[in-house]
Amino acid sequence: MPRPIHLNLFIHGRGHHEAGWRHPGATRKALTDITYFADLAKRAEAGRFDSIFFADALELGDGARYVASGALEPITALAALARETTRIGLIATASTTYTEPFNLARQFASLDHISGGRIGWNIVTSWVAGAGPNFGYERAPEHAERYARADEYVGVVKALWDSWADDAIIDDPQTGRFLERERVRRIDWKGSFYRVAGPLNLPRPPQGRPVLVQAGSSATGKAFAARHAEAVFTAHLSKASAADFYAELKQGAIAAGRRADDIVILPGLSAAIGSTDAQAHTLLEELNALTDIQVGLSRLSNRFGGYDFSALPLDQPLSRDDFPDPSTVQAAQSRAAVITDLVARERPTLRGLLRQLAGARGHFTVAGSPERIAEVIEDWIESRAADGFNLMPPVLPAQLDIFVDHVVPILQKRGLFRREYEADTLRGHYGLGRPANPYFQN
Repeated sequence: MPRPIHLNLFIHGRGHHEAGWRHPGATRKALTDITYFADLAKRAEAGRFDSIFFADALELGDGARYVASGALEPITALAALARETTRIGLIATASTTYTEPFNLARQFASLDHISGGRIGWNIVTSWVAGAGPNFGYERAPEHAERYARADEYVGVVKALWDSWADDAIIDDPQTGRFLERERVRRIDWKGSFYRVAGPLNLPRPPQGRPVLVQAGSSATGKAFAARHAEAVFTAHLSKASAADFYAELKQGAIAAGRRADDIVILPGLSAAIGSTDAQAHTLLEELNALTDIQVGLSRLSNRFGGYDFSALPLDQPLSRDDFPDPSTVQAAQSRAAVITDLVARERPTLRGLLRQLAGARGHFTVAGSPERIAEVIEDWIESRAADGFNLMPPVLPAQLDIFVDHVVPILQKRGLFRREYEADTLRGHYGLGRPANPYFQN
Protein backbone atom coordinates (compact mmCIF):
# COMPACT_ATOMS: atom_id res chain seq x y z
CA MET A 1 0.00 0.00 0.00
CA PRO A 2 1.15 3.59 -0.57
CA ARG A 3 2.44 5.37 2.51
CA PRO A 4 -0.19 7.76 3.88
CA ILE A 5 0.96 11.36 3.92
CA HIS A 6 0.55 14.17 6.43
CA LEU A 7 -0.30 17.73 5.42
CA ASN A 8 0.20 20.80 7.57
CA LEU A 9 -0.87 24.26 6.42
CA PHE A 10 1.71 26.90 7.32
CA ILE A 11 -0.29 30.14 7.60
CA HIS A 12 1.92 33.14 6.94
CA GLY A 13 0.50 36.60 6.28
CA ARG A 14 -1.24 36.72 2.90
CA GLY A 15 1.01 34.06 1.42
CA HIS A 16 4.57 32.81 1.59
CA HIS A 17 5.88 34.62 -1.45
CA GLU A 18 7.17 37.95 -0.21
CA ALA A 19 5.11 39.71 -2.91
CA GLY A 20 2.09 37.42 -2.45
CA TRP A 21 0.18 40.10 -0.53
CA ARG A 22 0.14 42.24 -3.70
CA HIS A 23 -1.48 39.54 -5.86
CA PRO A 24 -5.22 39.75 -6.67
CA GLY A 25 -5.67 36.28 -5.14
CA ALA A 26 -4.55 37.49 -1.71
CA THR A 27 -7.04 38.47 0.97
CA ARG A 28 -7.70 42.12 1.64
CA LYS A 29 -8.66 41.39 5.25
CA ALA A 30 -6.37 42.80 7.93
CA LEU A 31 -3.83 40.47 9.51
CA THR A 32 -5.48 41.31 12.83
CA ASP A 33 -8.87 40.03 11.60
CA ILE A 34 -9.42 36.61 13.19
CA THR A 35 -12.08 35.75 10.61
CA TYR A 36 -9.36 35.58 7.95
CA PHE A 37 -7.45 32.96 9.88
CA ALA A 38 -10.65 31.13 10.83
CA ASP A 39 -11.58 30.88 7.14
CA LEU A 40 -8.15 29.40 6.32
CA ALA A 41 -8.37 26.92 9.21
CA LYS A 42 -11.85 25.80 8.16
CA ARG A 43 -10.72 25.44 4.55
CA ALA A 44 -7.79 23.28 5.59
CA GLU A 45 -10.09 21.24 7.81
CA ALA A 46 -12.47 20.71 4.89
CA GLY A 47 -9.42 19.41 2.99
CA ARG A 48 -8.72 16.97 5.87
CA PHE A 49 -5.31 18.49 6.66
CA ASP A 50 -3.61 17.15 9.77
CA SER A 51 -2.90 20.59 11.16
CA ILE A 52 -2.33 24.30 10.70
CA PHE A 53 0.72 26.15 11.96
CA PHE A 54 1.69 29.70 12.89
CA ALA A 55 5.31 30.81 13.03
CA ASP A 56 6.24 33.84 15.12
CA ALA A 57 8.80 36.64 15.21
CA LEU A 58 9.50 38.74 18.27
CA GLU A 59 10.38 41.90 16.38
CA LEU A 60 8.99 43.97 13.53
CA GLY A 61 11.36 43.20 10.66
CA ASP A 62 13.11 45.76 8.49
CA GLY A 63 11.06 44.68 5.48
CA ALA A 64 7.70 45.60 7.05
CA ARG A 65 7.45 48.68 4.82
CA TYR A 66 7.10 46.45 1.76
CA VAL A 67 5.75 43.13 3.10
CA ALA A 68 2.41 42.50 4.83
CA SER A 69 3.30 42.27 8.54
CA GLY A 70 1.85 42.60 12.02
CA ALA A 71 -0.22 39.42 12.41
CA LEU A 72 -1.83 38.24 15.64
CA GLU A 73 0.16 36.54 18.41
CA PRO A 74 -0.08 32.78 17.71
CA ILE A 75 -1.10 31.38 21.12
CA THR A 76 -3.94 33.88 21.44
CA ALA A 77 -5.03 33.19 17.87
CA LEU A 78 -5.16 29.43 18.44
CA ALA A 79 -7.50 29.87 21.40
CA ALA A 80 -9.98 31.53 19.05
CA LEU A 81 -9.45 29.02 16.23
CA ALA A 82 -9.99 26.09 18.61
CA ARG A 83 -13.60 27.25 18.90
CA GLU A 84 -13.99 27.69 15.14
CA THR A 85 -12.78 24.18 14.20
CA THR A 86 -13.49 20.65 15.42
CA ARG A 87 -10.89 18.18 14.13
CA ILE A 88 -7.82 19.86 12.64
CA GLY A 89 -4.62 20.13 14.71
CA LEU A 90 -3.44 23.58 15.81
CA ILE A 91 0.27 24.39 16.20
CA ALA A 92 1.72 27.63 17.61
CA THR A 93 5.31 28.81 17.89
CA ALA A 94 6.68 29.91 21.26
CA SER A 95 10.22 30.78 22.28
CA THR A 96 12.30 29.00 24.90
CA THR A 97 14.57 32.04 25.10
CA TYR A 98 11.99 34.70 25.90
CA THR A 99 9.20 32.84 27.73
CA GLU A 100 9.13 31.42 31.28
CA PRO A 101 8.59 27.63 31.34
CA PHE A 102 5.70 27.76 33.83
CA ASN A 103 3.80 30.31 31.73
CA LEU A 104 4.31 28.36 28.52
CA ALA A 105 3.33 25.01 30.09
CA ARG A 106 0.16 26.60 31.45
CA GLN A 107 -0.76 28.29 28.15
CA PHE A 108 -0.32 25.17 26.02
CA ALA A 109 -2.06 22.92 28.55
CA SER A 110 -4.98 25.35 28.51
CA LEU A 111 -5.07 25.31 24.70
CA ASP A 112 -5.04 21.51 24.66
CA HIS A 113 -8.03 21.45 27.01
CA ILE A 114 -9.88 24.14 25.04
CA SER A 115 -9.34 22.30 21.74
CA GLY A 116 -10.01 18.79 23.05
CA GLY A 117 -6.46 17.61 22.41
CA ARG A 118 -5.46 19.23 19.12
CA ILE A 119 -2.48 21.38 20.10
CA GLY A 120 1.18 21.32 19.14
CA TRP A 121 4.05 23.53 20.33
CA ASN A 122 6.64 24.58 17.74
CA ILE A 123 9.77 24.96 19.85
CA VAL A 124 12.05 27.80 18.76
CA THR A 125 15.07 29.46 20.35
CA SER A 126 14.46 32.79 18.54
CA TRP A 127 17.44 33.47 16.28
CA VAL A 128 16.32 36.95 15.12
CA ALA A 129 18.86 39.44 16.46
CA GLY A 130 16.29 42.17 17.10
CA ALA A 131 14.31 40.05 19.57
CA GLY A 132 16.80 40.41 22.44
CA PRO A 133 16.40 44.17 22.99
CA ASN A 134 12.61 43.76 23.09
CA PHE A 135 13.04 41.65 26.22
CA GLY A 136 15.72 43.68 27.96
CA TYR A 137 18.78 41.94 26.48
CA GLU A 138 21.45 43.95 24.68
CA ARG A 139 21.85 41.03 22.30
CA ALA A 140 20.35 37.60 21.79
CA PRO A 141 22.14 34.64 23.43
CA GLU A 142 24.46 32.78 21.06
CA HIS A 143 23.40 29.66 19.19
CA ALA A 144 24.93 27.08 21.55
CA GLU A 145 23.56 28.75 24.68
CA ARG A 146 20.07 29.04 23.18
CA TYR A 147 19.97 25.30 22.53
CA ALA A 148 21.41 24.43 25.94
CA ARG A 149 18.66 26.49 27.53
CA ALA A 150 16.05 24.94 25.25
CA ASP A 151 17.07 21.40 26.15
CA GLU A 152 16.54 22.06 29.85
CA TYR A 153 13.46 24.17 29.18
CA VAL A 154 11.68 21.29 27.44
CA GLY A 155 12.48 19.04 30.38
CA VAL A 156 10.88 21.55 32.76
CA VAL A 157 7.75 21.90 30.64
CA LYS A 158 7.30 18.13 30.26
CA ALA A 159 7.66 17.73 34.03
CA LEU A 160 5.04 20.42 34.64
CA TRP A 161 2.57 18.77 32.24
CA ASP A 162 3.22 15.45 34.00
CA SER A 163 2.85 16.91 37.51
CA TRP A 164 -0.80 15.81 37.55
CA ALA A 165 -1.95 12.21 37.28
CA ASP A 166 -4.75 11.73 34.76
CA ASP A 167 -7.11 10.70 37.58
CA ALA A 168 -6.17 13.48 40.03
CA ILE A 169 -9.57 15.19 39.89
CA ILE A 170 -12.31 13.43 41.90
CA ASP A 171 -14.99 16.15 41.68
CA ASP A 172 -17.36 14.46 44.14
CA PRO A 173 -19.90 16.85 45.67
CA GLN A 174 -21.20 14.14 48.03
CA THR A 175 -17.89 13.68 49.86
CA GLY A 176 -16.72 17.24 49.35
CA ARG A 177 -13.48 16.05 47.74
CA PHE A 178 -12.47 17.69 44.48
CA LEU A 179 -8.80 16.78 44.13
CA GLU A 180 -6.72 13.75 45.15
CA ARG A 181 -3.76 15.82 46.29
CA GLU A 182 -1.44 12.81 46.38
CA ARG A 183 -1.97 12.51 42.62
CA VAL A 184 -0.43 15.95 42.06
CA ARG A 185 3.28 16.49 42.74
CA ARG A 186 5.84 19.25 42.91
CA ILE A 187 8.61 18.96 40.35
CA ASP A 188 11.26 20.90 42.34
CA TRP A 189 13.36 21.44 39.25
CA LYS A 190 16.85 22.78 39.97
CA GLY A 191 18.90 22.96 36.81
CA SER A 192 21.62 25.02 35.18
CA PHE A 193 19.18 27.64 33.89
CA TYR A 194 15.83 27.10 35.63
CA ARG A 195 14.45 26.58 39.12
CA VAL A 196 10.75 25.71 39.11
CA ALA A 197 8.82 24.31 42.06
CA GLY A 198 5.56 23.26 40.43
CA PRO A 199 3.14 21.64 40.21
CA LEU A 200 1.27 23.15 37.29
CA ASN A 201 -2.00 24.73 38.40
CA LEU A 202 -4.26 22.92 35.95
CA PRO A 203 -4.72 19.25 35.00
CA ARG A 204 -2.59 17.26 32.59
CA PRO A 205 -3.48 18.01 28.93
CA PRO A 206 -5.87 15.66 27.08
CA GLN A 207 -3.00 14.46 24.86
CA GLY A 208 -0.80 13.93 27.92
CA ARG A 209 1.48 16.51 26.35
CA PRO A 210 0.87 18.71 23.31
CA VAL A 211 2.78 17.49 20.25
CA LEU A 212 6.36 18.81 20.28
CA VAL A 213 7.37 20.34 16.95
CA GLN A 214 10.82 21.64 16.00
CA ALA A 215 12.34 23.27 12.93
CA GLY A 216 16.10 23.66 13.44
CA SER A 217 18.33 21.66 11.09
CA SER A 218 21.80 22.63 12.29
CA ALA A 219 23.86 19.87 13.91
CA THR A 220 22.69 21.10 17.32
CA GLY A 221 19.11 21.41 16.08
CA LYS A 222 19.08 17.87 14.70
CA ALA A 223 20.43 16.45 17.96
CA PHE A 224 17.73 18.37 19.84
CA ALA A 225 15.05 17.05 17.48
CA ALA A 226 16.25 13.46 17.86
CA ARG A 227 15.77 13.75 21.63
CA HIS A 228 12.55 15.74 21.81
CA ALA A 229 10.69 16.42 18.55
CA GLU A 230 7.61 14.50 17.44
CA ALA A 231 7.16 16.50 14.24
CA VAL A 232 9.88 18.37 12.37
CA PHE A 233 9.41 21.23 9.91
CA THR A 234 12.50 21.43 7.71
CA ALA A 235 13.70 23.38 4.66
CA HIS A 236 15.32 21.72 1.63
CA LEU A 237 15.82 22.89 -1.92
CA SER A 238 16.18 19.38 -3.33
CA LYS A 239 14.76 15.91 -2.80
CA ALA A 240 18.27 14.50 -2.33
CA SER A 241 19.01 16.86 0.55
CA ALA A 242 15.64 16.09 2.12
CA ALA A 243 16.23 12.33 1.85
CA ASP A 244 19.64 12.65 3.55
CA PHE A 245 18.09 14.69 6.36
CA TYR A 246 15.21 12.22 6.69
CA ALA A 247 17.53 9.22 7.08
CA GLU A 248 19.84 11.04 9.49
CA LEU A 249 17.06 12.23 11.77
CA LYS A 250 15.27 8.87 11.85
CA GLN A 251 18.57 7.21 12.80
CA GLY A 252 19.15 9.93 15.38
CA ALA A 253 15.81 9.13 17.00
CA ILE A 254 16.72 5.44 17.17
CA ALA A 255 20.10 6.29 18.73
CA ALA A 256 18.24 8.38 21.31
CA GLY A 257 16.20 5.33 22.33
CA ARG A 258 13.10 6.16 20.30
CA ARG A 259 11.41 4.60 17.28
CA ALA A 260 11.85 6.04 13.78
CA ASP A 261 8.07 6.51 13.59
CA ASP A 262 8.15 8.67 16.73
CA ILE A 263 9.12 11.61 14.50
CA VAL A 264 7.03 12.88 11.58
CA ILE A 265 9.22 14.81 9.10
CA LEU A 266 7.50 17.50 7.04
CA PRO A 267 9.65 19.52 4.59
CA GLY A 268 8.31 22.85 3.43
CA LEU A 269 6.60 22.88 0.02
CA SER A 270 5.58 26.12 -1.67
CA ALA A 271 3.54 25.19 -4.74
CA ALA A 272 2.46 27.74 -7.34
CA ILE A 273 -0.48 25.96 -8.97
CA GLY A 274 -2.18 26.71 -12.27
CA SER A 275 -4.55 24.76 -14.48
CA THR A 276 -1.48 23.96 -16.62
CA ASP A 277 2.25 23.98 -15.94
CA ALA A 278 2.59 27.06 -18.16
CA GLN A 279 -0.03 28.99 -16.18
CA ALA A 280 1.68 28.07 -12.93
CA HIS A 281 5.05 29.31 -14.18
CA THR A 282 3.42 32.53 -15.32
CA LEU A 283 2.01 33.04 -11.83
CA LEU A 284 5.44 32.56 -10.28
CA GLU A 285 7.03 34.97 -12.75
CA GLU A 286 4.36 37.56 -11.94
CA LEU A 287 5.06 37.24 -8.22
CA ASN A 288 8.84 37.45 -8.69
CA ALA A 289 8.41 40.62 -10.74
CA LEU A 290 6.65 42.24 -7.75
CA THR A 291 9.50 41.62 -5.30
CA ASP A 292 11.58 44.40 -3.76
CA ILE A 293 15.38 44.13 -3.77
CA GLN A 294 15.74 45.86 -0.39
CA VAL A 295 13.31 43.44 1.26
CA GLY A 296 15.26 40.53 -0.16
CA LEU A 297 18.59 41.92 1.04
CA SER A 298 17.19 42.56 4.51
CA ARG A 299 15.88 39.00 4.81
CA LEU A 300 19.13 37.54 3.52
CA SER A 301 21.04 39.62 6.03
CA ASN A 302 18.84 38.36 8.88
CA ARG A 303 19.56 34.76 7.92
CA PHE A 304 23.26 35.48 8.34
CA GLY A 305 23.02 37.32 11.65
CA GLY A 306 23.03 40.84 10.19
CA TYR A 307 25.77 40.41 7.57
CA ASP A 308 25.74 43.23 5.00
CA PHE A 309 25.34 42.01 1.39
CA SER A 310 24.50 45.42 -0.09
CA ALA A 311 27.97 45.93 -1.61
CA LEU A 312 27.71 42.83 -3.81
CA PRO A 313 26.85 43.45 -7.48
CA LEU A 314 23.32 42.33 -8.32
CA ASP A 315 24.11 40.68 -11.64
CA GLN A 316 27.42 38.88 -11.17
CA PRO A 317 27.57 35.18 -10.25
CA LEU A 318 28.00 34.57 -6.53
CA SER A 319 30.42 32.20 -4.84
CA ARG A 320 30.51 30.66 -1.37
CA ASP A 321 33.25 33.16 -0.49
CA ASP A 322 30.68 35.97 -0.67
CA PHE A 323 28.99 34.54 2.46
CA PRO A 324 30.02 33.98 6.06
CA ASP A 325 30.70 30.41 7.12
CA PRO A 326 27.26 29.10 8.27
CA SER A 327 28.84 27.42 11.31
CA THR A 328 29.84 30.87 12.62
CA VAL A 329 26.37 32.37 12.18
CA GLN A 330 24.54 33.01 15.45
CA ALA A 331 21.15 33.26 13.74
CA ALA A 332 19.58 30.45 11.63
CA GLN A 333 22.58 28.20 10.94
CA SER A 334 20.63 25.54 9.06
CA ARG A 335 19.00 28.02 6.69
CA ALA A 336 22.33 29.77 6.13
CA ALA A 337 23.81 26.41 5.11
CA VAL A 338 20.93 25.77 2.68
CA ILE A 339 21.64 29.10 1.00
CA THR A 340 25.41 28.69 0.75
CA ASP A 341 25.01 25.16 -0.61
CA LEU A 342 22.69 26.50 -3.30
CA VAL A 343 25.20 29.22 -4.20
CA ALA A 344 28.05 26.73 -4.47
CA ARG A 345 25.96 24.40 -6.61
CA GLU A 346 24.23 26.86 -8.96
CA ARG A 347 26.32 30.07 -8.86
CA PRO A 348 23.29 32.40 -9.18
CA THR A 349 23.55 36.17 -9.31
CA LEU A 350 22.48 38.05 -6.19
CA ARG A 351 19.35 39.20 -8.03
CA GLY A 352 18.57 35.61 -9.01
CA LEU A 353 19.21 34.31 -5.48
CA LEU A 354 16.88 36.89 -3.96
CA ARG A 355 14.15 35.84 -6.38
CA GLN A 356 14.65 32.18 -5.53
CA LEU A 357 14.38 32.93 -1.83
CA ALA A 358 11.39 35.25 -2.28
CA GLY A 359 9.07 32.30 -2.90
CA ALA A 360 9.54 30.52 0.42
CA ARG A 361 12.76 31.67 2.13
CA GLY A 362 14.79 28.57 1.29
CA HIS A 363 12.05 25.94 1.21
CA PHE A 364 11.35 23.82 -1.87
CA THR A 365 9.30 25.66 -4.49
CA VAL A 366 7.60 24.16 -7.52
CA ALA A 367 5.24 25.51 -10.17
CA GLY A 368 2.85 23.26 -12.03
CA SER A 369 -0.59 21.83 -12.62
CA PRO A 370 -2.41 19.94 -9.83
CA GLU A 371 -1.23 16.67 -11.38
CA ARG A 372 2.38 17.89 -11.35
CA ILE A 373 2.15 18.92 -7.67
CA ALA A 374 0.62 15.57 -6.71
CA GLU A 375 3.43 13.76 -8.56
CA VAL A 376 6.08 15.72 -6.65
CA ILE A 377 4.41 14.90 -3.33
CA GLU A 378 4.12 11.20 -4.14
CA ASP A 379 7.71 11.03 -5.39
CA TRP A 380 9.16 12.55 -2.20
CA ILE A 381 7.10 10.20 -0.03
CA GLU A 382 8.13 7.11 -1.99
CA SER A 383 11.77 8.25 -1.94
CA ARG A 384 11.78 8.47 1.85
CA ALA A 385 12.43 12.18 1.75
CA ALA A 386 9.32 13.08 3.74
CA ASP A 387 6.40 11.77 5.79
CA GLY A 388 4.32 14.62 4.41
CA PHE A 389 4.63 18.33 3.79
CA ASN A 390 4.43 21.68 5.50
CA LEU A 391 2.38 23.38 2.78
CA MET A 392 3.36 27.02 2.19
CA PRO A 393 1.00 28.54 -0.42
CA PRO A 394 2.57 31.55 -2.14
CA VAL A 395 -0.76 33.43 -2.14
CA LEU A 396 -3.51 33.09 0.48
CA PRO A 397 -6.30 32.14 0.26
CA ALA A 398 -6.32 31.59 -3.54
CA GLN A 399 -3.57 28.99 -3.75
CA LEU A 400 -4.87 27.06 -0.73
CA ASP A 401 -8.29 26.85 -2.40
CA ILE A 402 -6.73 25.41 -5.56
CA PHE A 403 -4.73 22.87 -3.55
CA VAL A 404 -7.78 21.70 -1.58
CA ASP A 405 -10.07 21.60 -4.62
CA HIS A 406 -7.69 20.04 -7.13
CA VAL A 407 -4.56 18.50 -5.55
CA VAL A 408 -6.16 16.81 -2.52
CA PRO A 409 -8.65 14.81 -4.66
CA ILE A 410 -5.77 13.47 -6.78
CA LEU A 411 -3.91 12.36 -3.64
CA GLN A 412 -7.09 10.76 -2.29
CA LYS A 413 -7.74 8.91 -5.54
CA ARG A 414 -4.19 7.50 -5.38
CA GLY A 415 -4.79 6.28 -1.83
CA LEU A 416 -2.19 8.66 -0.40
CA PHE A 417 -4.40 10.89 1.71
CA ARG A 418 -7.37 10.46 4.02
CA ARG A 419 -10.92 11.10 2.83
CA GLU A 420 -12.19 11.49 6.39
CA TYR A 421 -10.56 12.09 9.74
CA GLU A 422 -9.91 8.89 11.67
CA ALA A 423 -8.82 10.55 14.93
CA ASP A 424 -9.85 13.48 17.10
CA THR A 425 -6.44 14.62 18.34
CA LEU A 426 -3.31 15.95 16.69
CA ARG A 427 -1.41 12.94 18.03
CA GLY A 428 -3.96 10.72 16.36
CA HIS A 429 -3.61 12.51 13.01
CA TYR A 430 0.18 12.15 13.11
CA GLY A 431 0.04 8.52 14.28
CA LEU A 432 1.75 9.34 17.59
CA GLY A 433 1.05 7.64 20.90
CA ARG A 434 -0.06 9.38 24.09
CA PRO A 435 2.99 9.74 26.38
CA ALA A 436 2.95 7.78 29.62
CA ASN A 437 3.33 9.82 32.78
CA PRO A 438 6.68 8.86 34.36
CA TYR A 439 5.58 10.11 37.79
CA PHE A 440 2.26 8.26 38.04
CA GLN A 441 2.38 4.76 36.60
CA ASN A 442 -1.09 3.69 37.76
